[in-house]
Amino acid sequence: MAKIGVQAMMLRDSFAEVGAFETLRKVSAIGYNAVEISQIPMTTENVAELDRSRSELGMDIAALSVALETPKGRPGDSLAEHFDKIVEEAKRLDSNLLRIGMLPFPAMKSIAAVVDFAKQANEYAERLQEQGLSLYYHNHHIEFAKFDGTYMLDIIAANSPAMGLEIDVHWVQRGGLDPVRTLQKYAGRTAMVHLKDYRIGQLPERAFGLLETGDIKGFMAEFKDVVQFAEVGEGNLDFASIIPAAQAAGAEYLLVEQDELYGRTVWDALQTSYDNLVALGHADLF
Repeated sequence: MAKIGVQAMMLRDSFAEVGAFETLRKVSAIGYNAVEISQIPMTTENVAELDRSRSELGMDIAALSVALETPKGRPGDSLAEHFDKIVEEAKRLDSNLLRIGMLPFPAMKSIAAVVDFAKQANEYAERLQEQGLSLYYHNHHIEFAKFDGTYMLDIIAANSPAMGLEIDVHWVQRGGLDPVRTLQKYAGRTAMVHLKDYRIGQLPERAFGLLETGDIKGFMAEFKDVVQFAEVGEGNLDFASIIPAAQAAGAEYLLVEQDELYGRTVWDALQTSYDNLVALGHADLF
């Protein structure tokens, strides 16, 4: 049975302010008992507190984030430079799932660059399998660009057979595809699914101010920028169908994530998603 947890990207400020353990204590108090670590420095202290959260809070460290090469300007370890450290920490935290959170920017340049990335990732996936660990790739919307009629995500998948997928349903929708059909397509290869809603927001007051001054170009820019991230159940995605589809696809974890909060606190957002998922009948997945 899949378990609903939290993607820690949205908790990074709290990790920095009060530490990993106290942050996860608050996560646990809402009702989440699993967390995917992302954009969190894997310092000795943080790793120790993550381990402590397992024993004292019963927190499941669902997955750890890695990159092929050390990312510039972001915390994180790379498979190229920290392979042994990553393996050691994954085993300590009983995290058998590792995930690459984004296609490296240079790999977006051409189809040849995409294929090169996928083949490199596959080599690491094979090495990780020897250590009892699995590697997954998380999509955004750019992976649904087509090259000669083939989606970039399919090109990545075809060139990295040892690597699985982490499907983000918001980004699938933003890429113009149906989340349920996409989960069905990658059934058996998807261990993690990101749950975040897709909302069309209201035009802000400033847009009408631009209109009144005759700035049609400015107004249209606001008009096109109304797509928002949202708490689960607060947007337009059909989670009553998405969650069963994710389970049927073999997902082990369903991870709540929200890239932007639009003035809300992360705790309010997580509570709203929790309440809505419980209302959908999924209290047993927490």
